[in-house]
Amino acid sequence: MAHQTLTTITRSLRRDTPPMRLFEKAKRYGIWNPSDIDFSQDIEDWKRLTDEERDVILRLTSMFQAGEEAVTLDLLPLIMTIAREGRIEEEMFLTTFLWEEAKHTDFFRRFLDEVAQHPGDLSRYNTPSYTLLVYEALPAALDRLITDSSPEAQIIASITYNMIVEGVLAETGYHAYHAMLERNGLMPGQLEGITYLKQDESRHIAYGIYLISRLIAEHPHLWETAESTMNALLVPALGVIGDVFALYDPVPFGLQIDEFMNYATMQFSKRFARLQAARGASLDQVVGITQAAIDHNDS
Repeated sequence: MAHQTLTTITRSLRRDTPPMRLFEKAKRYGIWNPSDIDFSQDIEDWKRLTDEERDVILRLTSMFQAGEEAVTLDLLPLIMTIAREGRIEEEMFLTTFLWEEAKHTDFFRRFLDEVAQHPGDLSRYNTPSYTLLVYEALPAALDRLITDSSPEAQIIASITYNMIVEGVLAETGYHAYHAMLERNGLMPGQLEGITYLKQDESRHIAYGIYLISRLIAEHPHLWETAESTMNALLVPALGVIGDVFALYDPVPFGLQIDEFMNYATMQFSKRFARLQAARGASLDQVVGITQAAIDHNDS
């Protein structure tokens, strides 16, 4: 479709908008190279772990690798939807998503190849709850945007991707890495990469909450869609955690299921409250709340 270039005819870039502020952060903090991570100590630490300790780290890494690769494959319809709406600032920031998700895929594959030295099939780690979210709900929600770019479809896509897959599963996974590795002085290379990933995905989540909030402020009747989608997807997200803990007795590294269930629920609840507040908010209020959150986060 032919189009005119907005910023040479109508206006300049709106640099004070949340997406452009996030784009500035992405340019500042998102330039890291997975190939630069030093895994030499991680390789030595891996050799000293028990079989069950290696298995739970391999399970977590496999789930991350599959999730990052899935998002890399599934993300384009969201970028295309925002581009078709002429939201140039949002599209500019969304270009960093694909770049960063691809780097995350690269990072976890390096760990599997060089530290765990496991080139084979890891699909045994895909539990039913994980499969439902990553291989069914995620591609279905994002692929829907190819033929349906409605506000409702955008809300469902962003909730599935940003709020649940990144905001519940991934963030709880980061918490698990720190509980296993940082608390025990293990694998500094893996922890360095996880720190970068967490910064990247905090920006993704911030945009997702902004997008959903903007759409709810513009279309208040869609709150019911948002609420039902969040509640429906929280069940398998928590199921992923429960599945992992059910497979080990005792759980390696002394991990306790209550810690991780509570952490996941806390991450979900604080974002649910943000989205709920958008129901009666103006667009200016949504922008103000988002900008305050972006300024509070130093990555």
